[in-house]
Amino acid sequence: MSPAQPTALIADDEAPMRDQLRMRLQEAWPELRIVAEAANGMEAVALAEQHRPDIAFLDIRMPGMGGIEAARQLYPRCHIVFATAYDQYAVDAFEQGAIDYLLKPVTRERLDTTRERLGKRLARAPQDIGAQLAQLGHLLRDGGARRPNYLRWIQAQVGSSLRMISTREVLFFQSEDKYTRVQTATTELLIRKTLKELADELDPDEFWRIHRSTLVRVDVIEEVSRDLRGRQMVKLRGWPEALEVSRNNAHLFQQM
Repeated sequence: MSPAQPTALIADDEAPMRDQLRMRLQEAWPELRIVAEAANGMEAVALAEQHRPDIAFLDIRMPGMGGIEAARQLYPRCHIVFATAYDQYAVDAFEQGAIDYLLKPVTRERLDTTRERLGKRLARAPQDIGAQLAQLGHLLRDGGARRPNYLRWIQAQVGSSLRMISTREVLFFQSEDKYTRVQTATTELLIRKTLKELADELDPDEFWRIHRSTLVRVDVIEEVSRDLRGRQMVKLRGWPEALEVSRNNAHLFQQM
């Protein structure tokens, strides 16, 4: 018999991703109780030992111990669901298997499917997934070389000089006529690359398009609120002005 109030642990090295998954789970599965959140696989294993969750939602790629290694230590004590932003080619192999997965950012529709699958599995003990974890680890190692080479440096012409800006320094990109504004905490520059070109070249786990004219770094998002006109507005750490979220991108912050 499945528990009336199942419990879960979330592990992801990016706090906004943990927040997003927690909010989506609360919406799609209100009786599910999140008992712990971890920033890496090592924490996940320790917290699972303490809280004994029924389900572990594990990001595949985390610093230190990743999701695959953590899952090897957590099953068969709990059911495993992997979350990933990259590895569709690998997790396709597990579409029909005992391991479920979620592509980030997580959608309500996909969570409904996960809830249905887990609802059936919670009534019995977790299956032995050792062979599947080994296969997944093999696929990820082979696929690592095929991962996209996301843009890591922005080149901006300043007078007769070329400025190199790490994407880690960028707070947001914003379209301005024929140019794109590159905004860091201390510098504003213009480049000729379009926002669409940047969106195609940047890591989708690192930058979210919150508006047709704005790309923001996920890990500098401090809070999301609504203004007097009901618009979702994003506040970034290190930047005084809130940025508008368009209706088409409101799903990124579904709980608001």
